[in-house]
Amino acid sequence: MLSIFKKEIFVSFTDKSLTILYQKTLYLIPCHLSETPIPGILPPFLIDVILKTKYYFVEELRTSRRFISSLKLGIKIEGLQFYELNKKTTRAELKEILQSIPENIEEIGVMSEAGCPGVADPGSKMVAIAHEQGWKVIPIPGPSSILLGLMGSGFNGQQFTFDGYLPINNEDRAKAMRKIEEDVNNKGTTHIFIETPFRNQIVLVELLKHLNPQTLLCLAINLTSDTEKIETKRVAVWKNNIPDIHKIPTIFLIGKFDTK
Repeated sequence: MLSIFKKEIFVSFTDKSLTILYQKTLYLIPCHLSETPIPGILPPFLIDVILKTKYYFVEELRTSRRFISSLKLGIKIEGLQFYELNKKTTRAELKEILQSIPENIEEIGVMSEAGCPGVADPGSKMVAIAHEQGWKVIPIPGPSSILLGLMGSGFNGQQFTFDGYLPINNEDRAKAMRKIEEDVNNKGTTHIFIETPFRNQIVLVELLKHLNPQTLLCLAINLTSDTEKIETKRVAVWKNNIPDIHKIPTIFLIGKFDTK
């Protein structure tokens, strides 16, 4: 584990002068999905990474600063540099920012709002650039709501698809739901999707309206929190007791149980 933090310096001799080339490391830093105490869901060595990293690319400035402050490490937030990286950020903008970072800075972090950077998250743009420039890329283990939902669903974990957000238009969304159901029935592929929390209840009602009563639907609600709930039921059963998931983080999964 200690090898993660080993510094590597490349030395070359040109015209009797010593040139030191610092190898940069991009740390993909996970965040919590709920207000559960940090030690319960994040690895202890994350603290070492946070203590030595001063430059960050983050999806949301306010929550990233609050996350680091919540660790209570005595870090002065004003001494850190944050750059916004969201779905609208372009590669050209990222490269321009990188040119402003001092050459001797070896550690750069990426933090997302999705638990794990790069998974259903714009952090992958920064990871791609890091690979192109020959940096070391280190993903740190942490909670991914997508994988946690899949693990707890009982569905096929060998073949699964993350569909992101379904269409907002009612007619298009209904078509997408039926197409997902068809793929589940024909191929056994598990489908995973999400929605903005304030539209969760609308999507749930639409699913129960358009899916076959015997189709299995899993709701993974408020993952890693004290009120976490993961339940897989047939649509017909859900209709008898529709949960209130309005504004509550939820992962939707449609799939099959292995009956062999």
